[in-house]
Amino acid sequence: MQYNTKETDETVLYKLLTGTILPRPIGWIATIDKNGVNNLAPFSYFNMVSSYPPCVMFSTRRDNNKNKDTLNNVLHNNEFVVNLVTTDNVEQMNTTSGNFAPDVDEFTVTHLTPIDSVSVKPKRVKESLVNLECEMIHHYFIKDKDENETACVVIGEIKIIHIDDSILSENNRINLDVYKPVARLAGSNYGKIGEIFSIKRQ
Repeated sequence: MQYNTKETDETVLYKLLTGTILPRPIGWIATIDKNGVNNLAPFSYFNMVSSYPPCVMFSTRRDNNKNKDTLNNVLHNNEFVVNLVTTDNVEQMNTTSGNFAPDVDEFTVTHLTPIDSVSVKPKRVKESLVNLECEMIHHYFIKDKDENETACVVIGEIKIIHIDDSILSENNRINLDVYKPVARLAGSNYGKIGEIFSIKRQ
């Protein structure tokens, strides 16, 4: 089967892409608005794009020609924190995916603990084993055939990396048995680290 993307319905494209491009890491993005209200939301359109300088990206949809709170906050102050998701906090992460009003603090809703960052204003999730303090260095909007801005890609440079000592092994390696990261699959499905195998690079 082949699909011409210009002739395929948007909902079908979403189902095909999210069902095949996986597993996807989850960027649990913390921001703060101009009034000092915390915001926390997960994005599975997320990944690392550079290690030197260290940079990550996330992409957020624009439904009904409106920005999500996360995007508004990042565009306002150029700052965000990526908190990485594990089996211990995946339920709380899922709760923060809800459609909350801009003045609702998702830390409060989920009983998560906001802690100060070192280099940016947005808070970190204490319950997350990895936090990446980021400064936005670039963003661009993606447009559809009618020139509507349907998504925005944000690239941030990591300023400070916080890694819990419990998951660090010798030579700065990460102990996956302790870390227990969670990945996004399709629909309501998530994945854990399963069987690991190695292939020597050529």
